[in-house]
Amino acid sequence: MAKLPTPQMLVASRPAFPDKSWLDTKPEFTPGSFCYPAKKETMELLHMPNPHDWDPAAEDWNLPENWEKILCDAFADRLEKHRSLKLFMDICVRCGACADKCHFFLGTNDPKNMPVLRAELLRSLYRRDYTMLGKILGKKAGARGWDMSVVKELFYYAYQCTECRRCSLFCPYGIDTAEITAIVRELLHEVGLGIHWIMDPVKNCSFTGNHLGIQPHSFVEIVEMLADDCETITGIRPKTPFNEKGHEILFITPSGDVFADPGIYTFMGYLMLFHELDLDYTFSTYASEGGNFGSFTSFNMAKKLNAKMYAEAERLGVKWILGGECGHMWRVINQYMDTYNGPSPANMEVPVSPITGTVFSNAASTKMVHIAEFTADLIRHNKLRLDPSRNDHIITTFHDSCNPARAMGLLDEPRYVLRHVCNNFVEMPENTIREQTFCCGAGSGLNTEEIMELRMRSGMPRGNALRYVQQKDGVNHMACVCAIDRATLPPLADYWAPGVTVSGLHELVGNALIMKGEGKRTMDMRQEDLPNVAEDEPEESPADAPEAQGEGQ
Repeated sequence: MAKLPTPQMLVASRPAFPDKSWLDTKPEFTPGSFCYPAKKETMELLHMPNPHDWDPAAEDWNLPENWEKILCDAFADRLEKHRSLKLFMDICVRCGACADKCHFFLGTNDPKNMPVLRAELLRSLYRRDYTMLGKILGKKAGARGWDMSVVKELFYYAYQCTECRRCSLFCPYGIDTAEITAIVRELLHEVGLGIHWIMDPVKNCSFTGNHLGIQPHSFVEIVEMLADDCETITGIRPKTPFNEKGHEILFITPSGDVFADPGIYTFMGYLMLFHELDLDYTFSTYASEGGNFGSFTSFNMAKKLNAKMYAEAERLGVKWILGGECGHMWRVINQYMDTYNGPSPANMEVPVSPITGTVFSNAASTKMVHIAEFTADLIRHNKLRLDPSRNDHIITTFHDSCNPARAMGLLDEPRYVLRHVCNNFVEMPENTIREQTFCCGAGSGLNTEEIMELRMRSGMPRGNALRYVQQKDGVNHMACVCAIDRATLPPLADYWAPGVTVSGLHELVGNALIMKGEGKRTMDMRQEDLPNVAEDEPEESPADAPEAQGEGQ
């Protein structure tokens, strides 16, 4: 981790509000305050408009000569295309209900990180060209025109928003500030302004089907190695079907679960669960990514990258798609997929669990089921044998990932699973969980090293809630159902609550799962010693295993 001030110093160093009006206050581009720009060659490969080399810290950003016309035309196009955008521009009464709900504002004390004022950066431009008062009174009515300082300001604050939508929860008019941020990023892309940490994964996904650029043969090799690790732990090697036609289910998960620690342990939990169920499923090495960094770029890019899932479902002839633990993947699926890529292919059907017979009617349109829903249903119907004492070395809490919580209402299913695979579960304070959950501070493409201090500032509300239960209840673990969270929360926990580890939900399922015919379990998914297992303890036969867990609550 980069050298950072202590948490106490970081909180104490939050600046006071500026003395001048927000219209007269401009951001300073200093190292650590901005993300590195996308490479010109990356933008060219993606056929993005006006690709060029530029430096956020430089005075001249090398914009095309007619940049103002490009932006004005692009804004007009979005206003015509998205009725919601015009509505959001018109109806805000600047009541301030959202002001203190943003983790970036709480961490930086920058008034332009209040969601109402961040949106005002764009609304002031709208006011000049599309409202009578703005046309007549100009700045006195809060209207302004385009200039280079405005472009820089839009860039600065569009990438100090994680599109988590917590502010929208408290808005009395339901304004979705995340969509305003998404539109601002789209406008900036029209003049060639993007960031490396988003555009490089978008490029990789366009060429290989996943954000990390894993080639099909490498995807197979990695999954096979994870299956080998499962065998080391359990004595059973789970099956790993790839690109096989005629199966009932296509399983798609974020590529971070295949490649990155601690996501790989979650993936191993998937493999063990599917093997134990003898699930009729296949992977696709071409739709090897459930996440969608296109959603941080533009609506059109999100649509393009999302299309591979239905394309592979159709090619392989599956009935429905089971999706892994991801955040923005599920916002795209639940809020946009019907518009982007629907209707689903003719071969797909309303998902029905082949194990319990449960009809997932909530997925009747998309034909996609979240793995937490699937596993909670299995436990509810007593289809899994679980030994939660295998997780007795942890006292866990649960981080509601923003998109599953606020974009699809996935609130109770992960908790239901956790309570059956762990004996020690503690909730964080109620105004920091469920629909009101605080973001990890680095979603929507901001999980990059060069802004680490900014990430720790924006992660302060989540870190503070975690630190509270660590000190009050001895919490030493935090589970989540998002691949980005599994990348961003470990450094946040190390900073704000040292000693807390982070995992996916199905890593803990894998620890607790009693598989038919497994050998003596002495290691958890990370190949660390399980609690309460003596070296000379006799091996447990399946007949002696604890009764199945999962009686309905």
